[in-house]
Amino acid sequence: MATKRSNFGPLAVAMALSLLLGFGLARALRATDDLRSNMDLFANVLYLVQNNYVDVPDNEKLIKGAIDGMLKTLDPHTQFLPEKRAQQMDEQFHGEYSGIGVSFDIIDNKIVVLSPIEGTPAYRLGIRAGDRIFEIDGEPLKKGLTNDDVFKALRGPNGSTVQVTIEREDEPEPMKFTIERAKIPIESVPYAYMVRPGVGYVRIIRFAQTTGDELERAITKLQAQGMKSLLVDLRSNSGGLLSQAVDVLDQFVPDNQRLVYTRGRIPSANADYYSTSRPGKWTTGPLVVLVDHGSASASEIVSGAVQDLDRGIVAGINTFGKGLVQNQMNMSQGKLLLTIARYYTPSGRGIQRDYGKFGDQGEYQLDAYKEDVPTDSALKARPQFKTGTGRTVYGGGGIYPDVVIKDPPNLTRPEVEFITKRVAFEYATHSWLRQHSKEKFTPVSFGEKFTLTDDEWKALRASLATKKVEMNDSTFIAEKPFMLHQVRAELGSAQFGSLERYKIAVEDDEQLNAALELFPKAQKLMAEAALVQKKTTSR
Repeated sequence: MATKRSNFGPLAVAMALSLLLGFGLARALRATDDLRSNMDLFANVLYLVQNNYVDVPDNEKLIKGAIDGMLKTLDPHTQFLPEKRAQQMDEQFHGEYSGIGVSFDIIDNKIVVLSPIEGTPAYRLGIRAGDRIFEIDGEPLKKGLTNDDVFKALRGPNGSTVQVTIEREDEPEPMKFTIERAKIPIESVPYAYMVRPGVGYVRIIRFAQTTGDELERAITKLQAQGMKSLLVDLRSNSGGLLSQAVDVLDQFVPDNQRLVYTRGRIPSANADYYSTSRPGKWTTGPLVVLVDHGSASASEIVSGAVQDLDRGIVAGINTFGKGLVQNQMNMSQGKLLLTIARYYTPSGRGIQRDYGKFGDQGEYQLDAYKEDVPTDSALKARPQFKTGTGRTVYGGGGIYPDVVIKDPPNLTRPEVEFITKRVAFEYATHSWLRQHSKEKFTPVSFGEKFTLTDDEWKALRASLATKKVEMNDSTFIAEKPFMLHQVRAELGSAQFGSLERYKIAVEDDEQLNAALELFPKAQKLMAEAALVQKKTTSR
């Protein structure tokens, strides 16, 4: 006997669907009504303030304050940047600006050249470290000079000119230079050199549009010099472009491995990034990545993937903990940086720190710097993940390093004053080099065997008094190694540029020196990862 087919099932489904759609529509209408009601409230408050406040209010400040207040309810990294700040950010991450090409400091309301950038207009005209700019385009520098003032005066359209008037120690009269501005590259990888035989060192300070290309050139150069192992220094690198973090990883990770992925509420925020088969990859040597509290965002993408994929050893102290992705939205009066997704490392870790417990962004920022690494109890409370070789890694609070290398002790008060008052710079460029002006130098001249004569130590001590850096006899003797090291670095900079200064400056970098001892551990990890990969492939 045939069974009569009931229409109740389809009908019930249709009714249920209509109810769900109805509820969804109702929720949407309620949300629209709530938004309209709150917008009305805002408009009413604004109207009352505009018409009744005791002083005439600044409407622009009112609206921008309201925008800032609104965005503060979201997360610490969503923010609106006014035009000037937006332009500065664009310049920082687009890899170049147009100017004269000097690094500088402001001392006694003068622009003091720390070093000309090689190949730039200032370099070609013979502007030196120690030169003091006191006039621009015939006008004395205004009191209370700031970095922004200097940028505004010295930067400008490519091909335009600016006249600077300079005081130079060994010149009796001021010197005038008319400088044609040119494109000046903003380097992401300012330092790349062989720190030891067979060991390359690369310092990445930001992730801008040219970072991947700069790294590729650096690796090619170091390989030509015999590099077998590499240390990548990401300390104090607050991040930048996600695409460039992927590009950097792609140069270290074998083909077709997921490097990072993003997930958000809108479909366009979801993406998975994999390593490619690009030529020139460096995947065969041991890798160590050095991080600290200032390593954030793109730096954490790189260090997290290196850790998750067992590609190398991450050393240092706990990173900042920024796992949110911002979309840059250009607007008529600035730029909105809107968080649209979270990013995850290959093992699935979200590394964003909890920001809900902080009253303002300042507290949130400072929290990242409270301690070198989490306590054992705090670490156990964080989500745990496994790498391919079975190592435990942690989410929810930055990248916890494989090997903890704590920050060195803080500088003493005299050392801080010695640096901030630029005693070594003044002494090296305006005293020591002047007395040795007829000598020829090589980088070895300012190596670890360099020292000062008794008379030169007396001159340096006189410079301390001039700069009002207080040191009694015992302190002066105790600080001699530190002061000599600083003088050597300034001499290296004045004679051979910023790279030579950096090489000298990091000689006593305790974290760096400890990280350089980790390559056997990194080599062993590579071997274990290769064995796991072989077993997986043969199944």
